Amino acid sequence: MPTAMRDARKTTVYDCTIVQLPVVHNEAGNITALNNAQEIPFDVKRVYYLYDVPGGESRGGHGHKALHQLILAGSGSFDITVDDGRIRRTFQLNRPDYGLYLPPGLWRELDNFSSGSICLVVASAFYSTEDYIRNYQSFIEYKKG
Repeated sequence: MPTAMRDARKTTVYDCTIVQLPVVHNEAGNITALNNAQEIPFDVKRVYYLYDVPGGESRGGHGHKALHQLILAGSGSFDITVDDGRIRRTFQLNRPDYGLYLPPGLWRELDNFSSGSICLVVASAFYSTEDYIRNYQSFIEYKKG
């Protein structure tokens, strides 16, 4: 993981990586497994998912100081826009065998959820309100150091 020891204030949108996950193909249905420190570039402490997001709604709208995440479209599709305070990049997730690795120090917004979509998030730490930056101007100040 290239940003594991890096100061989150210095991460950029180019530190995000699309991760292709292994698929075991079977006529009865495919299987994808996620393993700590193998397919996932960190040890997993928490897993959660977003679903039933109404049309036109957005999620996210925050940054993290220390949390690493792998975000997947378990079903359907959605867009993730990441922002490092200078540059913005948008990724569309629409396959369950591809995920977006997000290092800490990036602002993220999720939108354009398709009907029935499921956003699966695998995280490096338990929930901690202290890790969140919920105001964009505060995020910009954090990135400036």
